[in-house]
Amino acid sequence: MTDTDWTAAGLAEMDAIVPLRRAIHAEPETGLDCPRTTEKLKAALVGLPLEIHSGPSTTGFVAILRGADNGRTVLLRGDMDALPMTEETGLPFASTIPGRMHACGHDTHSAMLVGAARALSARRAELAGTVVFMFQPGEEGHHGARHMIADGLIDVARPDAAFALHVSPNMPSGKVVGRPGTLMASTDTLHLTIRGAGGHAAMPHDCIDPVPVACEVVLALQGFIARRIPVGDPAVLSITKINAGSAHNIVPDTVELLGTLRTLSEDTRAAARAGFRRIAEHVAAAHGCTAEVVIDPGYPVTVCDPRATDLVRTCADSLGGPDTWQPMPAPMMGAEDFSYVLQAVPGAMAFLGAALPGTDPATNPPLHNTRMTIDEAVMAQGVALHCAIAERFLETGLG
Repeated sequence: MTDTDWTAAGLAEMDAIVPLRRAIHAEPETGLDCPRTTEKLKAALVGLPLEIHSGPSTTGFVAILRGADNGRTVLLRGDMDALPMTEETGLPFASTIPGRMHACGHDTHSAMLVGAARALSARRAELAGTVVFMFQPGEEGHHGARHMIADGLIDVARPDAAFALHVSPNMPSGKVVGRPGTLMASTDTLHLTIRGAGGHAAMPHDCIDPVPVACEVVLALQGFIARRIPVGDPAVLSITKINAGSAHNIVPDTVELLGTLRTLSEDTRAAARAGFRRIAEHVAAAHGCTAEVVIDPGYPVTVCDPRATDLVRTCADSLGGPDTWQPMPAPMMGAEDFSYVLQAVPGAMAFLGAALPGTDPATNPPLHNTRMTIDEAVMAQGVALHCAIAERFLETGLG
């Protein structure tokens, strides 16, 4: 099978996967429980020579295609969940569910994976091994990949490598962007409650006011990140919510703060967590307050195997020409739960540019924006790239 054949195969799937993507887009579901989306995806796979396996923790599933030879096994991932946002694109197939929107392209990812399953199934006799199609909910902060791994779904046909594609409206349509090593950051959610002693705002000397203490903590954290975290192994710590008080003349008892921590290594992650706790507790204590710190662990760092990244690069350039692959100069501080899969097996993730024709990718509404849109024409390339990656890995491995 040549790369040109996969390009034709991807184009041939467009009549099936574009309506599927739009149907999923119109009825977005969030979290680990996405029954309507799962139903649409499974219906699109009916009649294919696939083994379907589900687990008890999510509505996600894997579909296994066993080729003619019992060789290597490769996993391709497509996520399916949406975000808790109200869509403002004005598209004819826009979300019909208030407060939910496919603003991160997961509708596109799962539809492209269906297209790849159809195209590879049609050439099952030519495959030198097994392909696992992983349809995953709960990527948006719900640890869907971790739950599916815990359910044993990647052990039904244990992959030797794993790959994923993620569309981006801020990259030129058709460009494939990635990098070996660290691709995306870890993420933790930070909760902080500072407790003082409330009272009359006209007599703050009779109180222990936690509000200025909270302000001092926020500033101290920014100094800590700037001066104590190595610039070559950075961290981002953002306090995004501060909640306190009930009236203009009352000093509150408590201030609650919420934030996020992003890092590119486990060493910096541990140092930043410890620094957050230390600064919050000590600054609060210096003013007679107490600090309660809770850190909810999020996704680990997403690390791509250099050999797997090179395989994606080779396939991208073979399909689209020598300028298709674009190296990412630095990791992104966003996070991905495909990181759990890449902790279990070697592999890579790459971004597929999907900016609408005639638009400026740099100024387009980004992922997680209520007006985010994509160039649907790029879906054919996504199908072809999935197929080319699977075929090449089954034939050659990671080298």
